[in-house]
Amino acid sequence: MQKIKDQSFIKSFGNKLRETRKLKNFSQEQLAFEADIPISQVGRIERGEVNTTISTVSVLAKALKVSLKELFEF
Repeated sequence: MQKIKDQSFIKSFGNKLRETRKLKNFSQEQLAFEADIPISQVGRIERGEVNTTISTVSVLAKALKVSLKELFEF
């Protein structure tokens, strides 16, 4: 079975995460701390370098106090 990745979707999600983080006045470091994930992971997600898990998206949304839906509106 071939792994299928939609790079444009992954990049769009990363851009939306960065935009939302900045609107909430969070640094990458603050978001990583609140979500209890490595700061390097936040950067990789925002740059579209990783196809993150839905559970990570969930903790990011909770840390930013936004709905999951909001992170996917791009």
